[in-house]
Amino acid sequence: MKIEEEIKQPKFRDPFQKAVINLLFTASWMQSQNQEFFKNYGITAHQFNILRILKGQHPQSISATEIKSRMLDKNSDVSRMLDRLIAKNLIIKRTCPKDKRAFDVIITDEGMDLLKSMEKFLPQRDRVMNLSEEEAVLLSDLLDKCRNVNSEVFED
Repeated sequence: MKIEEEIKQPKFRDPFQKAVINLLFTASWMQSQNQEFFKNYGITAHQFNILRILKGQHPQSISATEIKSRMLDKNSDVSRMLDRLIAKNLIIKRTCPKDKRAFDVIITDEGMDLLKSMEKFLPQRDRVMNLSEEEAVLLSDLLDKCRNVNSEVFED
């Protein structure tokens, strides 16, 4: 369905406004799709993001600060999410031997098993966009270009 129909707004100021609104609406739609997918596994998309980061580090540990720097959502409350993952026995958090104020985090076998159980369904989840492989590459390139904004654009 076209964005005009989805939000019942037939006119936009210009194609740029329409593109921004469409991008925001689509991002929200995709978050809803992800939320439903991850609910089946008892985790959130943010928790999945942390588990994937830790899987990439495995068997080494990683600091909570480094996890936050790698998160898709930089505004996430990583400490709270780590505590929830600990409660689910998906990760372990240990005091860093070099800095007693910091923590090292590592994924547990249970966390690895959860990710493994999800693996066969992830390609299907990623294809929810209804795009061809070429279109997905083009979209990704265009989104990269969108983020490559000069901050002077927003100055008076």
